[in-house]
Amino acid sequence: MEMSYLSGAERISLALRSLYAAFGYEKYKMSRFEPYDFYAENRSFVAGDNILTFTDTNGRLMAMKPDVTMSIVKNYRGGEVRAVYNESVYRDEGDLGEFREIMQIGVERIGTIDFAAEEEVLRLAKLSLAELGEGYILDIGSASLVLGLMEETDAPESAKKALLAAVNGKNAGLCGALCEKYALPDSVGAAWKTLCEVYGGAGDVIPALASIALNDKMESAAAELSEIAGSLGGVNVDFSIVTDLRYYNGVVFKGYLRGSHAPVLSGGRYDNLVHSLGKSAGAIGFAVYLDSLGVESGESGAIRVALPKGRLGERVYELFESSGFGCPEMREKSRRLIFENESAGVSFFWAKPSDVPIYVERGAADIGVAGSDILEEYRPDVYELLDLGLGKCRMCVAAPESFKDDTSRPLRVATKFPNIARRYYSDLSREIDIIHLTGSIELAPIVGLSDVIVDIVETGGTLRENGLKPFETITDISARLIANRASYKFRTSAVLKLKKAVETALSEG
Repeated sequence: MEMSYLSGAERISLALRSLYAAFGYEKYKMSRFEPYDFYAENRSFVAGDNILTFTDTNGRLMAMKPDVTMSIVKNYRGGEVRAVYNESVYRDEGDLGEFREIMQIGVERIGTIDFAAEEEVLRLAKLSLAELGEGYILDIGSASLVLGLMEETDAPESAKKALLAAVNGKNAGLCGALCEKYALPDSVGAAWKTLCEVYGGAGDVIPALASIALNDKMESAAAELSEIAGSLGGVNVDFSIVTDLRYYNGVVFKGYLRGSHAPVLSGGRYDNLVHSLGKSAGAIGFAVYLDSLGVESGESGAIRVALPKGRLGERVYELFESSGFGCPEMREKSRRLIFENESAGVSFFWAKPSDVPIYVERGAADIGVAGSDILEEYRPDVYELLDLGLGKCRMCVAAPESFKDDTSRPLRVATKFPNIARRYYSDLSREIDIIHLTGSIELAPIVGLSDVIVDIVETGGTLRENGLKPFETITDISARLIANRASYKFRTSAVLKLKKAVETALSEG
């Protein structure tokens, strides 16, 4: 068959469909649309914050499909199902929160899911990655082990969610602070910290997991990961991939290609979804994101570091310099944009502070430094490896000293950080009117544009000079060392070496 006229994604799609057919998976074709009520009733299982809807000619509210798996499970009628699909879904992903069409090819196995069934699907995932490229990594983790740890964690649900977020971001510092805040026993705290930090081959990681097992569920999950890893070979264990405990209940996995900045394959055991739709069966599957293929991050030999322009970036660069990772040319006046120290294996470039997380998330930089205010506002999909303790300040609600909240109407809030403000007041169940400004926020309440402001406060001097004062602190802010997720996996030793050097420089003052 002549295939030269096919795009790369089309050729890969054909190759994968042939692979899955060889294992007995049959094509499953469905409508692009689904009644909106179906997703509204099962909202907790839908990815993204919004669903793209339209009204059909009969006046019914319909949804452009945000998820394929849910439709397959909805139509499951019992027995053993091996399905392969090649469909698009529509989700509000990306920096601007706009809807995107995401092309996927994937497999779902529904019915009696024993170890042999899990092993088959995971083997297909590994074979899929090999079909996509030579350099790949398959990470496995366990939602069941995390659920077992949560059972041992005597803390509010909000704290458990925060601990899971710390694991997802490999943020051991935040994890330790949360364990201390909620006075968790040493054994529980050690388990959470281990999940934050472990990454690598099963032979190295599984013993660490076994040593922190606090109940039968955790022991069983660690044993299952060990058995899967032993059967497949060549997989890594990582708990930062365990993100959705509503959807997944057992083994989860993600696949990465060398040069890609984000996972190209994702899946897991999802009995929770099946049972929530009134079906009595187990299920496991995965999707390959065809849109992600061929989009490379420009990986080079040196570790690429994005530094924020300004005083903070200069202080951070001094940390790198004092730990042997400097670049003398950065001290010279130059129009160059990228500075490299080949002997140290590192290169630097300066970026607008709010742009640093974008460079890191998209893989143009392996690591970077960004303020936690920017990370909280935009929530990029990166690892937050270290709190540098630099650039300390607070995100506050401030207003004129005479301010009294009139709860009979929406509170007018002027801010450069609309997402932070919106989430803060949503937690308080307070209706607000966001006024997004980019200039001097302090002016807004003075001229009557807003009732309060949400902004960064360092010393409070500017507020006092303008008759304002901070009423509430939303969060403390400092600079954080962040890393691209794929870079961390493919260049683990180099990233951790740089992190350790920065830690050492900080401790030495």
